[in-house]
Amino acid sequence: IATGETHSVQEFCEEAFRFVDLDWREYVVQDERFMRPAEVDMLVGDPTKAGETLGWEPSVTFGDLVRLMVEADIEALKRNARVPHLDYA
Repeated sequence: IATGETHSVQEFCEEAFRFVDLDWREYVVQDERFMRPAEVDMLVGDPTKAGETLGWEPSVTFGDLVRLMVEADIEALKRNARVPHLDYA
């Protein structure tokens, strides 16, 4: 739903690439054409209503979510054999 936290794309890249022991700066290129307008300073979801109405609270950290996403992508690559030389055992 939301955590009330905000994270940058750079933070996401740092975390994802750290999981596979790579330096994100060697693989990610920033293109100014795709930058958000200056007036968008921060995007963050507010979980207050879900907490008050449903008793819900976040149970997965940002780092855990990134790890789960990377693991899922690695497994998908292995299943599809797109990159057969990868071995992330």
